[in-house]
Amino acid sequence: MRNRENPTKWESYKQVITAVSAYWIFSIGLVFLNKYLLSSVKLDAPLFITWYQCLVTVFLCLFLSKISKNYGLFKFPSMPIDAKISREILPLSVVFVAMISFNNLCLKYVGVSFYYVGRSLTTVFNVVCTYLILGQKTSGQAIACCALIIFGFFLGVDQEGATGTLSYTGVIFGVLASLSVALNAIYTKKVLSSVGDCLWRLTMYNNLNALVLFLPLMLFNGEFGAVFYFDKLFDTTFWILMTLGGVFGFMMGYVTGWQIQATSPLTHNISGTAKAAAQTVMAVVWYAELKTLLWWTSNFVVLFGSAMYTYVQKRVMDKKNSGASPASQAKSDEIKLLTRDGSAAEESV
Repeated sequence: MRNRENPTKWESYKQVITAVSAYWIFSIGLVFLNKYLLSSVKLDAPLFITWYQCLVTVFLCLFLSKISKNYGLFKFPSMPIDAKISREILPLSVVFVAMISFNNLCLKYVGVSFYYVGRSLTTVFNVVCTYLILGQKTSGQAIACCALIIFGFFLGVDQEGATGTLSYTGVIFGVLASLSVALNAIYTKKVLSSVGDCLWRLTMYNNLNALVLFLPLMLFNGEFGAVFYFDKLFDTTFWILMTLGGVFGFMMGYVTGWQIQATSPLTHNISGTAKAAAQTVMAVVWYAELKTLLWWTSNFVVLFGSAMYTYVQKRVMDKKNSGASPASQAKSDEIKLLTRDGSAAEESV
């Protein structure tokens, strides 16, 4: 009888294909679904939409933890609600709220095809913030990759303007989202130990704190009135789509970890880059957009610069972890690459 811990080559390939496919489906699906909720649904309350998706994430974390504890059908971390831990996580939660708010506001004002380029400065801000806050220097090769990304970003903005679809508001929100994602990565590293290095538990506390932090922002933005007078407030389809957005956001945390486990942290980031390219092409086709050659060039430059930065940083990690055990090295790489560019958190809601 074959040992299940030593799967055949076909089973290994099948696991990789399934994991990568799930990551692509949930990630691309979440972007298109959020774009519909933020732009096509006539509800001028982007913060409320984000708040509701946070609520779904908290519910799913607590529900799955309870099921895991009581029935043992699967493994899911325990989710104790501790006010002390919540306070320790609060600085990160403030950054987290800014990140998901600016991220969704960017998506509200720009097209899905420009969405990746609009938020492409995350890597650049990560290098700058890491140096200013943590005092960590970056290699010359990584800085060259950042320069390439900056060039691609400005070329993309210029060409988006040439096609007449540029939203300066969306670009500003995209830049702020990129900065927030970089800060989120740094603060995540600082507070991860407070939740026992458990990314799921951190997700729960972040979203739980966000439920409270969003309330004054929604009040200030006048969204309570917008929701109260929304003509589809009791429409079943609307709430199904809202809940589906929250489920997709929650699943991003799982499929991201699954893809890393089935492949490697480097392959995960390469897959994310390829997914962004596919997402851009799909958006152009779906919305029947016409783009110039230079517009496509800007996307390629940003994607290439991001992929090269990932490769350069992975080589640096390999050198640092050369003396570590394989298990600790894998865990270190997973946490660093998950928090380096906020790949899971950035798309979670």
